[in-house]
Amino acid sequence: MRVPARRRAGDVVAGIGALILLVALIGGVPYALLTYAGPLVDPDLFDIDALTGSVGPSTMIAVLVLLVWLAWFQLFVCVLVEVYAGVRRVGMPARVPLSGGTQFLANKLVSAVLLLFTAGAMAAPLVRLAPTPAAPPVTAVAYSAPIVEQTLETAKTKKVYVVQPPHGRHHESLWEIAEKCLGDGRRYPEIYRLNQAKAQPDGTRLKMADLIRPGWVLDMPDDARNVHIVPADQPRHQTLREHPGRAHADSHAGRHADRDAKPDQQEQKKRAGTEHRRPPQHGSVKAEQRPVIQESQADFTDYLAAASLAAAGLLLVLARRRREQLWRRVFGRRIVRPQADAAQAEVALRLGGDAPGARILDIGLRLLGAELAARRRTPPTVYGAHLSARTLDLWIHPPDGDAPLPWTAQDGGQVWRLPAHEGRLLEEQAGGAPYPGLVSIGTDASGRVLIDLEAAQGLINVRGPQTTAALAALAVELATNRWSDRMRVTLVGFGEELTAIAPDRIRAVGSLAEVLPELEASAAPRREVLTGRITGSPRGAHYLLSAVAPTHDEARRLALLARRDTAGYVLAGEVPHATWTLEIGDDGKAKIAELGFEVDAQLLPRRHYRALIDLFRTAGRLDGEPIPQAEPLEATQPPAVEIRILGPIEVAGLGPLEEGRMALATELLVYLSTHTGGVHPVVLGGVLWPRGVQDMVRDATIARVADWLGPEHLLTDEAGRLRLGPEVRTDWALFRELVRRSGGDPTARAVLLEKALGLVRGPLLTGRPPGRYAWLAADDLEYDTAAAVADAAHQLCEIRLGQGQPDAAVAAVRAALLLAADDEGLWRDLLRATHATEDNLRLRAVVEGLTRRAASHPYGGGMAPETEALIEELLPTWRIHVVRESSA
Repeated sequence: MRVPARRRAGDVVAGIGALILLVALIGGVPYALLTYAGPLVDPDLFDIDALTGSVGPSTMIAVLVLLVWLAWFQLFVCVLVEVYAGVRRVGMPARVPLSGGTQFLANKLVSAVLLLFTAGAMAAPLVRLAPTPAAPPVTAVAYSAPIVEQTLETAKTKKVYVVQPPHGRHHESLWEIAEKCLGDGRRYPEIYRLNQAKAQPDGTRLKMADLIRPGWVLDMPDDARNVHIVPADQPRHQTLREHPGRAHADSHAGRHADRDAKPDQQEQKKRAGTEHRRPPQHGSVKAEQRPVIQESQADFTDYLAAASLAAAGLLLVLARRRREQLWRRVFGRRIVRPQADAAQAEVALRLGGDAPGARILDIGLRLLGAELAARRRTPPTVYGAHLSARTLDLWIHPPDGDAPLPWTAQDGGQVWRLPAHEGRLLEEQAGGAPYPGLVSIGTDASGRVLIDLEAAQGLINVRGPQTTAALAALAVELATNRWSDRMRVTLVGFGEELTAIAPDRIRAVGSLAEVLPELEASAAPRREVLTGRITGSPRGAHYLLSAVAPTHDEARRLALLARRDTAGYVLAGEVPHATWTLEIGDDGKAKIAELGFEVDAQLLPRRHYRALIDLFRTAGRLDGEPIPQAEPLEATQPPAVEIRILGPIEVAGLGPLEEGRMALATELLVYLSTHTGGVHPVVLGGVLWPRGVQDMVRDATIARVADWLGPEHLLTDEAGRLRLGPEVRTDWALFRELVRRSGGDPTARAVLLEKALGLVRGPLLTGRPPGRYAWLAADDLEYDTAAAVADAAHQLCEIRLGQGQPDAAVAAVRAALLLAADDEGLWRDLLRATHATEDNLRLRAVVEGLTRRAASHPYGGGMAPETEALIEELLPTWRIHVVRESSA
């Protein structure tokens, strides 16, 4: 394998030179002084006559030697401080008194040396991991060719390629397959045309050239190599079953052919494939050990799921939009479900969203601000933060050992730490947000690294080939984070579509000239703003992110503005007056040399950016879409195995499973039971293990579930798809059947609807483990159950009210609210049904409960206008009672 270069040749040369110079200064200088100048302090300096008498040459030499020793010692201390800061990654190194120029020199030398050793440390393990390619078996050479020739003579054949699972951030694309099999990536349209709209083993079809999935079997041109040769009429699922891996016999020849290609052809391929190249692979994994995962979802998992704090903020905003959609949902229609990339984006967000971490960051910072305000202390400058599973660390400057509880000071006051177990116990804080400019730049081995855009007190320059992706990631997290109040983000030259996500926070302009006068007029001193944020008179935070490089005059004006303003300024291009430079490398690493940070960059590439915009546009649609019709059940008697999902997850009819395996086995059953058409094991692996899994783990899990269920309940069809037997059923399937039958039998309609609603025991799949069932975001299940349950309750409510049975109508609606609590139509049904009981105290209790719920709802948003209008109609005095209740 090729080990991707982590450092340029110039970096290596500079590192070697810096190492030689450091050794000469730290070791060579004292050696030379001791060898040629004698002891550290000359005895002549202790002679009293030297202070009163004439100064001779020997005394002057002794004084000069002592000064050289002092200068060397100062350099030695600076080197120690810089090495400690670089190795421990504590951020800004401590300042050595009276050592400005010396410490600057030490910083440059140590940085170059550490860069050199970091590169070596990263490259060596990768080289050791690379296996020596095994020679092909003799039998493959001796017998493969005659067999293939005989097959070609007796039957028509075709060449196919099986799309392989990804490894890390590397996913196969049509360009790469064309480059590997056809010798030129630019021939990928030929593969696309051969396979467009053809059914694949997982039931999907190729619709976009940049979206292929593992397990797909692609027809290839006649001159393709590194492929399988199969009968022309062989079904794709059979090809996948017989040839799940790479074409090993031909790949050896392919490697030689690629190696022997002319240099100019190889260079032409590199130039042509620049825009299509994916991040390099790290490490080597055998084909049979590569994780099984859906290609499109893996791509989103690499970026959106990795941005855990941004994902948590996006999910919160998305949930608010969905609640507003439910306000206006009409009978017989569900809210619009995202499709394609938008759905996969939401899956990734659910998979990676770190809501607990975002809460600790929010509440911990607000508590810190409140404690400092109580002591009348100005918040310190926080230039960075580190959030891990165990702690939240703030890197402050200058060091301060007096951290308010529950925060503690570490590393001589350079770090203020909040343990995660303490943070989880904190109650919600009403205080201001002191550090709204904290935003993630990426992750290191132990957690997430954030910087405070305001702490630079100058311009922040972003450079590298993925600048726009880095700026988009910053913008999305700033626009959706919890730890800020009255945020404004101005985007220059990109991101106009992001206003669909947070119109109250984001605005987009075309040039810096449009916004510079406003920024200069609204600048405010840092100390005044920080104090105001924690004392109750907050000034809104403002951040400028520009994908357009500033002119020389604009850069000068912005640099002057940043020195006297609290706002943060992040600019692309070469910015001569920048205080910090965020360098994004080809390898996906982000570095800020001034702070000593190097992390895996948080990026939002263009495809993911478009998917997020599409997701939020879908969440803004109010028209809804029809609820799909259910397939009829042959019988409604109790099945042998029942999977209950309309509430807490239960599996009835099966014995216990060993501890630790139940959650995964249950999720597998839930997925199969709600996808009755069958699921291929490759697809199932990508669903249950969205971050990837080895084939042997996937197959062992399926085999374990098969043993648990019994062979009569887990079947495999001719296409290799898994499906459950007829004696396995969900309560959801029974619910739909009862509702369907109620429509054809008016005399038994109420009874059937009551029986259906009696199956509802709580929210869908209550108790599912965190991080699991992320596939629900791209599935119909959540959308269908909420709409169908609410509609069934609405029908039954209308029937019972028409029969003069308001208590039964109330019971029907309350049953549905167990699962569809955010459907505002149900609350209006409850208000009408309760009003029909003619019990004003009961009605007032419902109104007060609804009001409290709306005020404290985690997604916010209050009540729908239609609901407020209905309350005004049914209980005109409700606002008076609400005010009294809140006052009490």
